Parts: sequence; C-alpha cells; structure tokens
Amino acid sequence: MPTTDPKRCWWCGDDPLYQAYHDIEWGVPLHDERGLFEFLCIEGAQAGLSWITILRKREHYRQVFDGFDAHKIARYDEARTTALLADPGIVRNRLKVHGFVRNARAYLAMLDAGLTLDSYLWGFVDGEPMQNRRLSPREVPGSTPVSDAMSKDLKKRGFTFVGTTICYAFMQAAGLVNDHLHDCFRFEELAGIGRAVRPAL
Repeated sequence: MPTTDPKRCWWCGDDPLYQAYHDIEWGVPLHDERGLFEFLCIEGAQAGLSWITILRKREHYRQVFDGFDAHKIARYDEARTTALLADPGIVRNRLKVHGFVRNARAYLAMLDAGLTLDSYLWGFVDGEPMQNRRLSPREVPGSTPVSDAMSKDLKKRGFTFVGTTICYAFMQAAGLVNDHLHDCFRFEELAGIGRAVRPAL
C-alpha cells in the first residue's frame, strides 16, 4: 500500500539528507555545549551559501575540526589553518576558517568567566523555545529583535560570522524558536516541548 510523505516545510524539498535534518534535528531544543558551539560555527560557514552545502560537508567538518572541541580548535596555529584551507571537504574561506579559531577562543573566555553557551544563548529566550505559528514562507523573518541582540552581544564577546541573520538561522536550528510552518507535521510535535533536551550531535 503506498504511503504518503508527511507535510514538511518547503525548504527541505525532496533531498533525503535535507528531509532527515528537517525531521530529526531542525527546531529541536539543543542544550549540548559542543553541539551549540558546532552550530554557531557552521551557521557562520554557511554565510553566502546554501545550508545543504554545509550539511553535506558537516561530517567532514567534524572530522577535521576535532569534533568541534573548542579547547583543541583554540590552539590551532597558522600551519594548521593553512592545511585546512587546502582541504576541499570544507568551505575554503580564510576568514571563515580563522573565524572558527576566533570563536573557540571567545567561547573559552566565556567558560572562564563562568558562563556556558547553554545558559547564555537560551537566556535570550528566557530558557524556553519561542513557539511561532507561521502559515507561509513569507511570514518567516530573516532576523528578529532577539537575533539582533544576540548578534550584537556575541560580537562584543569576540565571536565572528554572527550577524543577525546567522543568529536567527542558529535559533531556528537549535530550537530556540519553533519555526516549522503550522501545517508541517513537526510543528505540533515540537509545540510545547519546553526544555526537553535532544541527544548530543
């Protein structure tokens, strides 16, 4: 008997990798420190590119960036970043590669000050996912006052590639907001999820 695919958000199309990301990860509250750091970095790597481009490279990013261990990335020297820039499995953009190192150091400075990414980032939404009820793609914003504030403060703390549009994409991916369209099967599944923690990436 034929099965009917569930109604999904428009952006994942019919690509199996994209659909799996949409169905399993996107919009699910994330409280894992390494996972949050990874998303901040790879959302920045996406700048100017499509997300599916980064998604297809994500496993390789994890491999060559030491599983997004910020302590290791913060110690990368010029020789290491030069080698990374020769790797066709990642986006070979000097500013973006160096940005990962800069972000790792900014993150470690936060930890030294007693502030985790989980408490810091989720503080922008008072610890609970913002439940939106978007009816069409036209209603989904590229940024919000919350992402503006997050971007401004991250930059002040030394992070890079954290413009307001990137911050809003991060908020959507990490579940700080539920931006699945109202008729998407994942909307109701994630509505009212509260502080449920998804497994580490």
